[in-house]
Amino acid sequence: MRAVMALSGGMDSTGLLIRLLAEGYKVSCISYEYGQKHNIELQRAQQNIAYLSENGFDVEHKIADLSSAMSLFHSALTSDDVDIPEGHYEQEQMKSTVVPNRNAIFASIVYGYALSISLKEDTDVIIALGVHSGDHAIYPDCRPEFYQSLGHAFEIGNWDSERVSFHLPYIDGDKEAILRDSLISCKKLDLDFDTIFANTNTSYNPDSKGRSSGKSGADVERILAFHAIGRKDPVEYITSWEEVLEGALKAQLRHYVMKENGTERPFTGEYDKHYENGTYHCADCDKLLFVSDSKFDSGCGWPAFDSEAENAEITQVKDVSHGMVRIEVRCTQCDSHLGHLFHESRGPRYCINSICLNFKEE
Repeated sequence: MRAVMALSGGMDSTGLLIRLLAEGYKVSCISYEYGQKHNIELQRAQQNIAYLSENGFDVEHKIADLSSAMSLFHSALTSDDVDIPEGHYEQEQMKSTVVPNRNAIFASIVYGYALSISLKEDTDVIIALGVHSGDHAIYPDCRPEFYQSLGHAFEIGNWDSERVSFHLPYIDGDKEAILRDSLISCKKLDLDFDTIFANTNTSYNPDSKGRSSGKSGADVERILAFHAIGRKDPVEYITSWEEVLEGALKAQLRHYVMKENGTERPFTGEYDKHYENGTYHCADCDKLLFVSDSKFDSGCGWPAFDSEAENAEITQVKDVSHGMVRIEVRCTQCDSHLGHLFHESRGPRYCINSICLNFKEE
C-alpha cells in the first residue's frame, strides 16, 4: 500500500503519519517552507523522521521551498507587520492566520508527486491529509467540500488520476480524536508517544528557542486536547504546563460565554468579590464597560454593577431562553455576550460574567 502526505511538523500530520505506518503503508512525506514564522515545525518534522528511522521505519521526506512565491501572500503567519492573535481557536481574529489558497497549493504539489509515484511504481496511491473538523470554522480550505471539489478538478486535469485519491481520516474528528488515535498507533508500532509529540510544533508564535507560547489559538486547541486525554503535553512551553493549561481553559471559557452565550458557574469568577478601584473593560475588544464605583455585592455569585460607564452604550436584547424573559446585555462594539440586566426594587443590576471582563487598576 502506498501513501503520499503533507507533513507540516505539527501534531495533526504527525499523528496521521503514525497512523499510516500502523496501517502498513509505505509513506512519502512532503514538508513546505513558505516563510512561516513558526518554521521550527520543519526541524521537528526532521527529528521525527530520524526517530522513526532509528526504530526501523524508513519514511521518504522532502522539503519543498515555496518561500519566494508565498511571500506574495498576506497572513499573520508570514507577514512581519501582522501579529499572531491570541485566544480561542475559533474566535474571529484567528482568521488573520489564514494563508490565502495555501492548502490548494500544497495539495496540488502532493497530487503531482502522488501521480509521479503511481506512474513510476505502477501502483495506486492515496494522498493523506490531517485536516480535521476543528479547522473548519477558520480555514475554509480544510472543509470536506473543498477537497471534494479539488479532487474533482485534479481528476479532470490529469491523466491516470483514477489511481490517486484523497484520504482524510480525521475530517470529522478533532485534535483530541487525533491524539487518542495516535496512542493506539504508537502502541501498535512500539513507539514512544511522548517522544513523537515532543518532536512536533503547533504554536504559531514560538520563541527564539522554539518553545511554544501557549497563547496562540493553535496552542490553546492543542493544550485542551492533551488535557482531554488526561496527559501532559510533552512539548516545551515558555511557562509551566500548569500555567499554559490554566490559560487555555480560561480562553475556552471566554469563548463559550462571550461567543456562545454561555454562563460561568456562580461564585467562581475572578471578579465576583473584587472591589479594587479601577475600570472594567470588555475582554474581547477592550471597550470600557463599568467603573468600580458602580460595583456592589449582590450575593448572586457574579459581578454586579448598578450602572454602566459613560459612553459604554451596552446593547440590550430581549432574551426568552430557559423559559424566562430577561434582558441580555452585549458589548456594543464587538457584540460579545456579557450577561443580563435585572430591574429590581433597589434599582438596576447588571449581572456580568467575570470572564467577559478585564480589570484595569487606577
